[in-house]
Amino acid sequence: MLSYRHSFHAGNHADVVKHTVQSLIIEALKEKDKPFLYLDTHAGAGRYFLGSEHAEKTGEYLDGIARIWQRDDMPAELEAYMSAVNAYNKGGYLKYYPGSPLIARHLLREQDQLHMTELHPTDYPLLRHEFLKDERSKVLRADGYQQLKSQLPPQSRRGFILIDPPYELKTDYQAVVQGIQEGYKRFATGVYALWYPVVLRQQIKRMVKELEETGIRRILQIELAVQPDSDRRGMTASGMIVINPPWKLEQQMSTVLPWLHRVLVPEGIGHTKVSWITPE
Repeated sequence: MLSYRHSFHAGNHADVVKHTVQSLIIEALKEKDKPFLYLDTHAGAGRYFLGSEHAEKTGEYLDGIARIWQRDDMPAELEAYMSAVNAYNKGGYLKYYPGSPLIARHLLREQDQLHMTELHPTDYPLLRHEFLKDERSKVLRADGYQQLKSQLPPQSRRGFILIDPPYELKTDYQAVVQGIQEGYKRFATGVYALWYPVVLRQQIKRMVKELEETGIRRILQIELAVQPDSDRRGMTASGMIVINPPWKLEQQMSTVLPWLHRVLVPEGIGHTKVSWITPE
């Protein structure tokens, strides 16, 4: 289908949670000198102009990044993420939102590698252009799930795999579980982070059950809801499911998520969650 464009949603509450988790995982992996691979299976365009027709049409960033931008009571857990946002917004004006590839580029070291795939015919050239001069990077127009077979395990035997599909098709909820199984068979020590939207809670419950049934251990679920669950159309919550999370991540997100909830959802509705789907 390939109709989904992240430019309508860039910088919203789901991006804030997703990219906070992404940044904390990258910072944890950098604590060892040995290089690692960052693999982004559904990378998007990379950079999003918040003055664009798409962003202005939904205004979702106004209830996301704009609410935490330049606050002076920000928890330390947000420092790496906000350093990436600040790098693309000089002069104190929020103009661009960096997607996961640009956040990774900002935080990764010279010895690390970035491998990104995107299928959308408009977003792929934009992404490729962003990384033309980055020798650490490889950008392909290819199926993201296929990369979980072809690119793993990395030579360094260290890696962070971000799986962030658009969920345009209901089958994506099953495809992500199959993709993780494929990757895990080849590279059981990698860190896998799967983003998910809560549109119908039943879909997420089913996906979580299927993940449990894989037998994979150490699966952590992180979720922020901005509204109660609903049968109506629209995303009420989003989250990250992390396999092999760095040891500090559970505590870090337990600290920062209530602050994000308070700032992003001043009405106090919704919820936060940090819990194990399967422990050790």
